[in-house]
Amino acid sequence: MKSRFAPSPTGYLHLGGARTALFAWLWAKKQKGNFVLRIEDTDQERSTQDSINAIIDAMQWLSLDCDEGPYYQSERFDRYKEVVEHLLSIDKAYYCECSQDRLQALRDELISNGEKPKYDGRCADKKLSSGVVRFRNPRTGNVIFDDIVKGKISINNEELDDLIIARSDSTPTYNLTVVVDDHDMEIDYVIRGDDHINNTPKQINLYKALDWSLPKFAHLPMILGSDGSRLSKRHGAVSVMNYRDEGFLPEAFLNYLVRLGWSNGDQEIFSISEMIKLFELSGINKAPASFNIDKLIWLNQEYIKTSSANDIAKYLAWHIDNQSIDTNNGPDLIKVIESLKGRSKTLIEMVDGMKLFYHDFHDFDEQLAAKHFNSNSKIIINLLIEKLDKLSNWSAENIHETVKNICVELDIGFGKVGQPFRLALSGNGKAGSIDIVAELVGKNRTINRLRMALDYINLSS
Repeated sequence: MKSRFAPSPTGYLHLGGARTALFAWLWAKKQKGNFVLRIEDTDQERSTQDSINAIIDAMQWLSLDCDEGPYYQSERFDRYKEVVEHLLSIDKAYYCECSQDRLQALRDELISNGEKPKYDGRCADKKLSSGVVRFRNPRTGNVIFDDIVKGKISINNEELDDLIIARSDSTPTYNLTVVVDDHDMEIDYVIRGDDHINNTPKQINLYKALDWSLPKFAHLPMILGSDGSRLSKRHGAVSVMNYRDEGFLPEAFLNYLVRLGWSNGDQEIFSISEMIKLFELSGINKAPASFNIDKLIWLNQEYIKTSSANDIAKYLAWHIDNQSIDTNNGPDLIKVIESLKGRSKTLIEMVDGMKLFYHDFHDFDEQLAAKHFNSNSKIIINLLIEKLDKLSNWSAENIHETVKNICVELDIGFGKVGQPFRLALSGNGKAGSIDIVAELVGKNRTINRLRMALDYINLSS
């Protein structure tokens, strides 16, 4: 059994394409079959190497590994030419010499008469040897197929055009290449977006003309924005790699994608192995799915909480490098990740929270300083410096005990000590438990930052 993902490299891999790839990949894995990656790059003007690289990078980031490929249509032109010539030889195709002006005039006339615009077959019976090549679509009968998602679909052949299968320069068109490739690569399941569903009857007629076996079709409903409109950049229709850059874990992103149009009861979180075990093409909803960024963020936070620090470190490495953080200049990275896991929605938040452990700062948030740095906090900070400096065993437990003792000595609540201490440690007040943070920051850095806070208070008073 084989399924395939066949993107056109005219742009980045977007949300809908990634979901199609995931569903095709899951189905192949579930059936213990092969997943084929095919790059449909016959549009030489719009296809770019940058787009190809972007697609490959996204597939690798998502770990949607292919068993075969990537194949490139641009390397198969001889094969397409061979099929076109065969169709011409058996009178299933013909040359057409109609100009673009004539075709446009015909189209305009049909539309003005309220008719469906399609070619009128003017060249169908001419004996020509040049021009574009059109497929001779059957004139009678219906094309009937059972779509795994949409159900039974029937199209009258009178509705279909004699589609162009080769341009005048002999380059093949999409509807021909996809049929030839899916046949030659022995694809059993064609899983794709429902924007292709209008092409399916035309392609089925091509299969029949060539006396080839039909694959099974599954057309996935589109993904809409949270407001019900067509998905756009403001909703999240951006490159898949944009989600990596924004700090999402690939497992969380895949989990979110699989729930866009498919479900297993009320279950929200799925491991990859659970997805493979439970996924069914017949379980895909017919109605469009809605993209919700808040749900994706929630899922990402859940994955960060439950993933091992070592696994997070693998994906965090790109962000650390991107932010030029030197993790050799501070505490053990795994310990820092453990301290931040419970309070990071994304890896961007986590890497921002890491900076205080590895980068020194030279100023404090002015609004927070005005609130927490005053004559009372000066007494507190002096005591913190005095007592913390005496600690021979620098640990979160001993730091916590020191803060408690200061609270008792001054007869104040924990927050009265914790707030100026947190600001002194972080510079911006964004830090977790101060005892754990101080342990990871280290004794020398902690005391130096407390002294810097003291200087700030003295200069401000």
